[in-house]
Amino acid sequence: MITVSREVAASPEDVFAVLADGWSYAGWVVGNSHVRDVDPGWPEVGTRIHHSAGAWPFQIQDATEVVSVEPGRFLELDARLWVLGAATIRFTLTPYGTGFGTEVLMEEEAVRGPGGLIPAAVQAVVLRPRNVESLARLADLAVGRRASLFHADGMPNR
Repeated sequence: MITVSREVAASPEDVFAVLADGWSYAGWVVGNSHVRDVDPGWPEVGTRIHHSAGAWPFQIQDATEVVSVEPGRFLELDARLWVLGAATIRFTLTPYGTGFGTEVLMEEEAVRGPGGLIPAAVQAVVLRPRNVESLARLADLAVGRRASLFHADGMPNR
């Protein structure tokens, strides 16, 4: 498993709200360029995000499926990418500080297809920088979401 983590100045609920918004997927997952559809009920187990990866006109269309979920705490995905295979991706959210901070742990491993044959050290060269950037984007969306819901003094926006 390739593991990266990031501290985010938002609650686990705020971070999970971004993960639970399937339409935001292409906005923070590096390499995904377009969300074509999100199954009703996302992120319930078995639901999918139907997405495209790459730059037009050379896009690959596939889907990512929820394998396991604990709202506000954990999300495990089976992310497919056409002939390249599939990866298991896990997000674990742990609160820190006074409840307004979250450590996000992202783990990824190619498990099927040609990608699964690549040694972990080589996978890490590609996946670690990609996942660090993905977590930075996820953090920005979670913090921005929180800012749009609350004033700096913690009072709700109306």
